[in-house]
Parts: sequence; C-alpha cells; structure tokens
Amino acid sequence: MTGRGAPTNLRPTRTGSAERVLDGDWIDAAEEIDGAATPLRTTVTIERPKTIISRNQSPDIGFDRSINPYRGCEHGCIYCFARPTHAFHDLSPGLDFESKLFAKPDAAKLLRTELAKRGYTAAPLAIGTNTDGYQPIEREWGITRSVIEVLAETRHPLIITTKSDRILHDIDLLADMARDNLVGVAISITTLDPAVARTLEPRAPHPRRRLAAIRALIDAGVPTQVNISPIIPAITDHEIEAIMTAAAEAGAIRASYILMRLPHEVAPLFRAWLAAHCPDRADKVMHMVQDIRGGRDNDPNFFSRMKGHGVWPQLIRTRVKRAAREHGMDRSFPPIRSDLFRPPERDGQMELF
Repeated sequence: MTGRGAPTNLRPTRTGSAERVLDGDWIDAAEEIDGAATPLRTTVTIERPKTIISRNQSPDIGFDRSINPYRGCEHGCIYCFARPTHAFHDLSPGLDFESKLFAKPDAAKLLRTELAKRGYTAAPLAIGTNTDGYQPIEREWGITRSVIEVLAETRHPLIITTKSDRILHDIDLLADMARDNLVGVAISITTLDPAVARTLEPRAPHPRRRLAAIRALIDAGVPTQVNISPIIPAITDHEIEAIMTAAAEAGAIRASYILMRLPHEVAPLFRAWLAAHCPDRADKVMHMVQDIRGGRDNDPNFFSRMKGHGVWPQLIRTRVKRAAREHGMDRSFPPIRSDLFRPPERDGQMELF
C-alpha cells in the first residue's frame, strides 16, 4: 500500500479472529480496474478512558508511569513493537494500526484529576512509549500539548520519546520545564538514508528534520539525546557511527539504542516487509534476528529482550559505547527533579493543608 508501512492487513493472531480475506467487493479489484491502488485514508475514533496514566512494573524499564494520548500511529513504522495492541480492539496490527487511530481528547482533564488525588507521588512520566505523541494527527488534536500544559503547570517531571520534529511546537513549554530540570527528550533516528526511511517508517519526518529538532531543543536548553532505534541487522546496523556523528553535530548530549523486537504479529509483518523491499537479504536478516533472540523471532523475557544474546549484540554495544565516547555523548543524562511537584486544584478548591 503506497505511503504505508505494513504490506498487509494481517489479522490478530491472539483473539480468535481469522485472517482477513477479500470479500468480493469491487474495491478488492480497484487496483486492477483503475490501474492504481485505492488510497488508504486515516480515520480517528474518539476514545473515552476513565484514567489516563498507565502503570508498569517492568524491571528493565526506567519509568513506572506513562501516558499515550493516541492509540495506533500513523508514522507506520513496520518494526513498531506496539502494533499488537490494536488486536485488543479486534483490529489489524498491520494497516489498521497505522490508519484506524484512536484519540483521547479528555487526557488533560483526566490527568489533572489523577494528579490531584491524595497520596499521589510524583515521578518521571513518559510520553511516546507505546505510540508517538507527535504523530501527524497531533497537529489537529493537540492532545499531547494539553497534557504537557498540565505537567508544566504542576511542575511534574516528564520524559518524551519521539520520531517527530513536531515536538518543536511545544518548545515553549519544554524550555520552561527544562529550566527547573523537569524534562528530558529522546529523538529516535533509525536511518539517515531517505530511501530506507520511506519504507521502514513512511510517515515519520525525514531524518534530517529530526536532527534539526535535536539542535533546536538543545539551543532552547532542553536536554536531548539521540535514540538509535531500532537497530536492524543487515538493514541499518552499518549506520550506527554515521548517526552518532550526525547527532553529535546537532548537539545531542547522550546516545542510547534499542535492538529490534518482533513481538506477536510484528514478526510476520516484518517478514512481509523484507520480502517486498529486501528479498535478497530476507533470509540473512531473519537468521541474524533469530540468533540474537535465542533461536526465535522474539524474546519476551525481561532484560534479555533489550540486550539480546550472542556476539552481534556485544559488538553493537561496543560500537555504540566507542562512538559515544569519541563524540562526548557518554555523559549521564541530567537528573530529572520530582521534588517541585505541586498538585493541581481538586474540584476547583485549593488545598487548605
């Protein structure tokens, strides 16, 4: 599908749904009849959750709470480990994940309520952990900004991960929070090659725009690191040093990385992507993936899912550490303060004590 990441609308494999098949409608034959693929339009459904802060107890993740203003992501990154979450709605982790989106317009209101609860203790809250808070629909909905406005008002610590320079629309709020050491940002860059990026992450901003975003954030005083994510064997691993150099030139103060993960339906989707875009290397790539993941397409176990097994992950760690040291990006991220938090008003009333 032109302009999309997933080559197919693979149905969920864990909800009892069968593989989606053609229904005989004329739309199924549109490309044959009209000579061009029918454009796949993005739709947005309003979601009304009762709470907005998600909690996790994963021992290999450095935060325990997060907010996802949206469900699904139009960036269309084929490797996205969040794709399987669409199966909970009986939607495809394939094309549905990047075209049938959900927005949570009450997010800021819900956040204010949760922060005002007695006994709430502040700790860094993450945005961009499951789907990108700065995907294209943020332009119209502005939900991520409304959440950050609440966090800035209450001086609540925040960490953001994104692949989009759209974050610069909120640089006023982030610069204000940065003056009190309340925020840290990670800009993810997978490749510097525009041709590769167009197929891997078709609707994410050009890598050079992300590098420009690093520079703008650093110039505004917002501590920003580059996240080389994900590193894909035999596809992007040769770019590690080049990405590190470009990020250092943009002013990034630190570097991190993530090895590609292929949970649940992501594995067959990625295999289909390889067949479509890298048929000459498909077997080699998957052999390396399985070597890293203990003979499987994916390793779900804590800690090892992040680090991988064998010689290749060790080589990647060595290369990243060496490049970070050479470019002065091996520093610790500035500590993010949690002691400045002040609860918002509760039910319109100020606290007496």
